[in-house]
Amino acid sequence: MESYKKSIIFIAISFLLMLVLIGCNSSDAQEQPINTGLDPDEWNNLAFKDIYPLHWESYMKNMENEKEVLPKNDPSIEPFLPILWNGFGFAVEYNLTRGHTYAFEDQMNVRRITQNPNAISACMSCKTTVFPAMLEEFGPERAYQLNYHDEALPWLEDFAGEYKGMMTDEHGNVAEWGHASVGCSTCHDPVTMELRISLPQLTDALDRLGFDFENVTQHDMRSLVCAQCHVEYYFDPLNDRQTTFPWGYGLTFEDMWEYSEYQASREGGFQGEYVSTISGTPILKAQHPEYELWSYGPHQTVSCADCHMPYQRVDGKKKVSSHRWGSPMNTMEESCLTCHGDKSVTYLENRVNDIQYRHKDALLRAQEISVSAHYYVNRMITRGVDEDKIKEAQALVREGQWFWDMPAAENSYGFHNPDGAMASFTRSIEKSQQAIILATRELMKLGEDMEELERQIEITKENVINEEIHHEKHKQAINEWFPNVRDN
Repeated sequence: MESYKKSIIFIAISFLLMLVLIGCNSSDAQEQPINTGLDPDEWNNLAFKDIYPLHWESYMKNMENEKEVLPKNDPSIEPFLPILWNGFGFAVEYNLTRGHTYAFEDQMNVRRITQNPNAISACMSCKTTVFPAMLEEFGPERAYQLNYHDEALPWLEDFAGEYKGMMTDEHGNVAEWGHASVGCSTCHDPVTMELRISLPQLTDALDRLGFDFENVTQHDMRSLVCAQCHVEYYFDPLNDRQTTFPWGYGLTFEDMWEYSEYQASREGGFQGEYVSTISGTPILKAQHPEYELWSYGPHQTVSCADCHMPYQRVDGKKKVSSHRWGSPMNTMEESCLTCHGDKSVTYLENRVNDIQYRHKDALLRAQEISVSAHYYVNRMITRGVDEDKIKEAQALVREGQWFWDMPAAENSYGFHNPDGAMASFTRSIEKSQQAIILATRELMKLGEDMEELERQIEITKENVINEEIHHEKHKQAINEWFPNVRDN
């Protein structure tokens, strides 16, 4: 009898709980769609501040720099960049990033833009929430190829300049152009706040891959919004200089290399960002292919936001997705332990550090061999080696540089895909060494003193490293031994 009473009580309680759950899930209790009241074309990050104060507080933490911002050619980082990129703006100035809130401001002020009178507006396409308005104003046939200085910036000043340098709150200035830098409307519909793709270069690339937009999930979108910018791209001369992702054959570094070489083979197709002044080689300059390397790595089943925008309690009780975009190493409890709860933070830190240490070691080895390959080809040119042999060596230099530059430009230091990054370095070293072997064979036929050539290369590298003014280092890469072969 006692057992029967307990069963009745249990059934009654269960029935009441069921009613409560039904009530919570009824149409009246469902979460109502968001309507911010903002304009559908709202671009100003400041417009979202009062509507989402907790997210804004998180977003403003992007203004806090936790370490000194150094040029990437610093001897402690990648000392040979002024040689490897000689003849291109990246050799003059290329700094470690200060974060998304500074993205537009830093681009405007970097020497590779300020000293390049031919810079175009396509450079802005991943740096500002204003670019969709520029597309609306000029159309895609003009919006990407406006002169950066004479056309795009004056238009921008007129369109958004009244907000330049606006103070926000107790945190101070959002950055000179932070109100128009990468931000809210890049990833969110201003009215509904649903995740969206606002930049057409991504949808165009996904179309080429046959992506199923009809069945895209929220999980997918938590990575795709990042893929609007954290990707490799070029400005297509066959399509009005539009920002274009080389995704025609797939997303691996190998796929993108093949697709880029196909584009270079087309009449009027994209050859590369610049021609090396040292080797005379047309070079493909890598951008920041985080999305691509992640896409075939071990963490592809989690989204970018899961790790880089983890959920955090910001006011003691409410949980929001962090809008301070940065390394998960700064939020390991929320970013890593949610999946790796069986591991300690110390274990995970050591694991990441080991991957990144091996990545940097391989990168520096690949870069140094690439340096030698450039200088060997320079000597081939100045000694008058057969033109076909020079072109063969240049093709190897081009391939060697692409395969170290892609994982170098990818900002996880190999963590997004350790095997993919190391495979890329291996191919880089192989191709650069083949260029050196080819050059050595041809130069020895002409009686070249190879030991003396190596001595000259070593002295030149030391001169580049020892130059104390970072934006002058590239000048040390050219000398009487290794003249500029591009402009002569």
